[in-house]
Amino acid sequence: MKMKGDRHKVMGSEPKDGLRTSIEKTPINPYRIRKISGSFAFIEHRFLRDGFWTSLDHHQLLLYLFLIMVADRNGLSYYSYDKICTLLGISVDEYILARDFLIDQDLIAFDGQLFQVLSLPQKNGLPSPVALTSPKEMAQQDPATIHQLIKQSLGRNHDSN
Repeated sequence: MKMKGDRHKVMGSEPKDGLRTSIEKTPINPYRIRKISGSFAFIEHRFLRDGFWTSLDHHQLLLYLFLIMVADRNGLSYYSYDKICTLLGISVDEYILARDFLIDQDLIAFDGQLFQVLSLPQKNGLPSPVALTSPKEMAQQDPATIHQLIKQSLGRNHDSN
């Protein structure tokens, strides 16, 4: 029985021997399907699947995604550092650290004026994050836990800072 709002239909029979069946997906809003018009940007799924996403901090990821969005079909863009900093809301120091890290990881090239977003390297150069498994590891290494501990030690009056 198909219920209102049910947009997924399983194709084929029930899974056998642990094999997945394919799912036919119907757009939620068929009048607003994305189209490529004008400029062009894309991110390989491998960027997420192979750990590149998790290897970048907030500023590195922000700069990388920005460069992808403003690049032409060859990955080239000419945005100046002051315009990038203004648009991204980051300081020059944060920009330089993020830019240099992306260059070191072979994700972008920069010649002083021109950026090129490069094809993804075969392997991510950074180790995959290690799972935090003990309460001690969580207290020492989890940013959310550390943030909560600091907030608790300062008292609730400091929550808005």
